[in-house]
Amino acid sequence: MAEATWRLQGDYFENCNCTVLCPCIHDPRRAPTEGHCDVALAFHIESGRFNDTSLDGLNFILVAWTPGVMGNGGWKTAIYIDERADDTQRLAFEQILSGNMGGPMERFSRMTETFLGTRYVSITYTQAGKTRSVTIPGVIDFNIEGIQARGRDEVMMLTNTGHPVSATLALARGTKSTYSDHGMHWDNTGRNGHFAPFDWQWPA
Repeated sequence: MAEATWRLQGDYFENCNCTVLCPCIHDPRRAPTEGHCDVALAFHIESGRFNDTSLDGLNFILVAWTPGVMGNGGWKTAIYIDERADDTQRLAFEQILSGNMGGPMERFSRMTETFLGTRYVSITYTQAGKTRSVTIPGVIDFNIEGIQARGRDEVMMLTNTGHPVSATLALARGTKSTYSDHGMHWDNTGRNGHFAPFDWQWPA
């Protein structure tokens, strides 16, 4: 049997509880601002496939709590997948997001000590100019806005980062960002955020 292949392209954003700028972006050996990290990474797939299965237009969210320096592991993670996915698409997502198929999710999986499970839920992802938002009713309401460069009508950008989603990131700040599930309750309003196009594939 031929090896499975997949590719996901689209838009992503994140918001964590660090002050702007998140310390791990410029020094991965440093602990988060608050000593731990509360972060959600939201993804909208504009074009996606797993073998012959289309994943176009679907969304997913990775939520993680890390107890210290992110690269040291010990994470608690949860995954939320668009409930519009049919059975074949759900199987594809499970293969990709488990990290079993390689790619960036394999890295996240290695850092995870406690997996809190996968839920299929209603996810609304919105992108407009320098703003991004994602909602799951009763669970997450994350909203960010890009930080404008002084004297310019452009968002500040970070380049050549070691970030697993994209080497180039827009710098942003949470404008209203709350999460409540799995016994965790976060408010990342006013805290560090990023957004970028993403392009993941396997084999790389």
